[in-house]
Amino acid sequence: MKLSGKVAIVTGGSRGIGKSTAILLAQHGADVVITSKDKTNLENAVKEIKNAIAIVGDIRKRTDVENVVKSTLEHFGKIDILVNNAGIFPKVKPLHEISEEEWNEVIDVNLTGQFRFTKAVIPHLMKTGGCIVNVSSNAGLKSFENFEADAYTASKGALVLLTKAWAIEYAKYKIRVNCVCPGIVETDMTQPYLGNEIDRSMAVAEHPIGRIGVPEDVAKAILYLVSEDSSWITGAILPIDGGSITK
Repeated sequence: MKLSGKVAIVTGGSRGIGKSTAILLAQHGADVVITSKDKTNLENAVKEIKNAIAIVGDIRKRTDVENVVKSTLEHFGKIDILVNNAGIFPKVKPLHEISEEEWNEVIDVNLTGQFRFTKAVIPHLMKTGGCIVNVSSNAGLKSFENFEADAYTASKGALVLLTKAWAIEYAKYKIRVNCVCPGIVETDMTQPYLGNEIDRSMAVAEHPIGRIGVPEDVAKAILYLVSEDSSWITGAILPIDGGSITK
């Protein structure tokens, strides 16, 4: 039980990587709060996670974020772990066709939303220490041909550097901040791009290990980074992508 007695918040915890992470953290003894703006998905997901509660919240709204943190403290008395997982993927199109509204929405959810949750949690972690894991993407580490999702790339690249900044800024408080950068993972968000055999084969070909990822691949890495197994690791950026950024 690597996380016995720990309390974790997982954003975007109702599906995909977030849900798998919440399940795994709970299996290792953590009390888990999952949050997302979709109440139905959230209520369904929490039924599958022991030692968990669900709190509806929109990462784009400061008051919602603060309510998630406040409710977590009221229910469990503390916070030890934050997994900044919530994110969106935009409609694929070249830069000159992206509207300013589309750009702003992606940045607001994928970057400013992570800022909101981290800012709300940090004062509590400063008292006791703790762990933050940011879920970025290998698209934040490397440019990929025919990957026309510039706002997504910008948000994920910024999150990589913010991880390093936060790790240095808060190390004196014994707060560790690390980042995982998945490649293509089989989730609801990626399913539209894996709908036929040609698309799936092209996706697999991007990963030298010979397959695309599953949410559990990322969840296991997050478990490592929030456990004492990684107690001397902060500011780390971990690609979880079957070798795709090495190509």
